[in-house]
Amino acid sequence: MNTIATLVSGQDMLFIFLIVLVLFGAKKLPELAKGMGQAVREFNKAKDEIEREISKPAAELTVQPAPDKQEHNPAASIPAATAVAATEPVSPAASPTAPRV
Repeated sequence: MNTIATLVSGQDMLFIFLIVLVLFGAKKLPELAKGMGQAVREFNKAKDEIEREISKPAAELTVQPAPDKQEHNPAASIPAATAVAATEPVSPAASPTAPRV
């Protein structure tokens, strides 16, 4: 894996450092380095977390329902009269449309 440090020789690094020193000044360099260090740490932490999630065995994975979501219940979506009529057989004598004798 090639990094910038291996692609740039010692003299080039010194030249780049001097340009950065002139552009930002001696007081800003420690702040700049601190910010760069924090950014690299955050990036590595996120990368490690993603690698752990990807390599996690399927047995450890748990599925949880989304918060504030209602589960779909098909029986609850049918009106009460239709649900009763669909579940209980109606005798022909008790049917309102059956001819009366």
